[in-house]
Amino acid sequence: MQDVKMFDVVHISKDALIGEVIELRGDKASIQVYEETSGIGPGEIVVDTKMPLSVDLAPGIMGGIFDGIGRPLQTIKEQSGNRISRGIHLSSLDQTKKWNFVATKKKDDYVVTGDILGTVQENEIIEHRIMVPAGVSGKITKISSGSFNIVETIAEIKKDDGTLTKIAMLQRCSVRLGRPYKNKLSPSQPMLTGQRVIDTLFPIARGGVAAVPGPFGSGKTVVQHQLAKWADAEIIVYIGCGERGNEMTDVLNEFPRLFDQKNNMPLMKRTILIANTSDMPVAAREASIYTGITIAEYFRDMGYNVAIMADSTSRWAEALREMSGRLEEMPGEEGYPAYLSSRLADFYERAGIVKTLGSDERIGSITAIGAVSPPGGDLSEPVAQATLRIVKVFWGLSSALAYKRHFPAIDWLISYSLYADSMSDWYDANIAPAFLKYRTQAMRILQENANLEEIVRIIGIDSLSDKDRLLMETAKSIREDYLHQNAYHEVDTFTSSKKQFKMLKTIIDLHNLGNDALDNGTDLENILNYKMREHVGRMKYIKETEIDKIDELARRLQREKFTSEVAD
Repeated sequence: MQDVKMFDVVHISKDALIGEVIELRGDKASIQVYEETSGIGPGEIVVDTKMPLSVDLAPGIMGGIFDGIGRPLQTIKEQSGNRISRGIHLSSLDQTKKWNFVATKKKDDYVVTGDILGTVQENEIIEHRIMVPAGVSGKITKISSGSFNIVETIAEIKKDDGTLTKIAMLQRCSVRLGRPYKNKLSPSQPMLTGQRVIDTLFPIARGGVAAVPGPFGSGKTVVQHQLAKWADAEIIVYIGCGERGNEMTDVLNEFPRLFDQKNNMPLMKRTILIANTSDMPVAAREASIYTGITIAEYFRDMGYNVAIMADSTSRWAEALREMSGRLEEMPGEEGYPAYLSSRLADFYERAGIVKTLGSDERIGSITAIGAVSPPGGDLSEPVAQATLRIVKVFWGLSSALAYKRHFPAIDWLISYSLYADSMSDWYDANIAPAFLKYRTQAMRILQENANLEEIVRIIGIDSLSDKDRLLMETAKSIREDYLHQNAYHEVDTFTSSKKQFKMLKTIIDLHNLGNDALDNGTDLENILNYKMREHVGRMKYIKETEIDKIDELARRLQREKFTSEVAD
């Protein structure tokens, strides 16, 4: 046992089941097996591979569907049918397929870790950049463009110590250790999602971290699907971590049929799926989240902006709890291990916007969004609380909103974003200097409306002043005409930042005009029955190519000021 190390991958029995060393005590090792262990008995042989759990990174990974430890599910299906056979060993990527490698470095160039040796056009969208692997720097003695598979030598580098290293396109990277970078930067611009409640009220920064907690049926998975479809990230990594099989089936069936709005290409051409359903072994579920973030780091190091969706970290934490119980560790709150918070932090801290390794200046980012599924929607349970201590964006889902068919069911009274103020310069330069002013007023109206609803429930709406009743009508418009968004409507499913600002400005300006009209003696009923409100309510269905219609609507509001009685 003297050569066995923590997290070594081992093969067990004649079936070569895949396992991982998770504990060492004296001359005994505890192994968590990633497969069904029935039939294993005393005396079985265990072979140490002397390698940690690693993922294959090379051209061909884009559009792939893998299990929690990086095995290709499509290839497994072709070989063993609809169930994963025990002890199946397959290369994650096709090692025979030829790729056209175009060298960007030449012989005698000096390179360091992270430098780009050349590129492979993996598909119509993604240019795969072949980098110098970690720990290698020196002078190129041989490099050539041409047709290669991922294990053939494309370059040779004479290292500083005089040894010669052969470089192939395939890199194997340990999943539990973050890939190195030069330094981490402060997030300064949003990751736009096209979802109005997120981009306007609770934005997430590019390179930021967010949590989406909520009870069963509140729409966590749909929110993550929308983010995967519309976020302005160049690469999407979606981890189905312990989710129900039917939900993962929906993802696997839906994503190949979706088209990217920016280039009208299938979304799968920039997406990687990690599928580890609730009936798969818990150890593979625990590993899946690290497999996904390692793939994200690989593309980040190329200079891409990556978004990673983990659905859900609660199921991942349950796998931690199960493994901790088998190791007879001292349980913490609700049976979770005492190191739950540090493991969650390890995952989320691997997100961020960084300067990558290499002699050229490249900036890449990982934006991490984790769904949390607290039992009964109880946000005081350990996983939700540990997550909230780490993330800076909290999109709290409400079952009450979901039951009212208001989606996304993000509760504006409990959600928050700590990135908005730090991104004010970006909003001023790219959307409008007044954007944050209108955002603040909208949030104030929603908060005051919540207080007024308490009064109305107790003593009735007749007790309110005209201005308070107008505020409640405006809050209703913000809720129903702005924050409510239909994920399945071809126009309403996505809203650009420019259109969002025009819509919000029109609603708030209508409110301010109403207040001015009340001050000038206009009857409240005339304001509430103003026919132009119908046009305001239909703004969400105006196509992106026709958003000038919103400007025309705003001009009419300023011109007519509650004098028109007829809707067009």
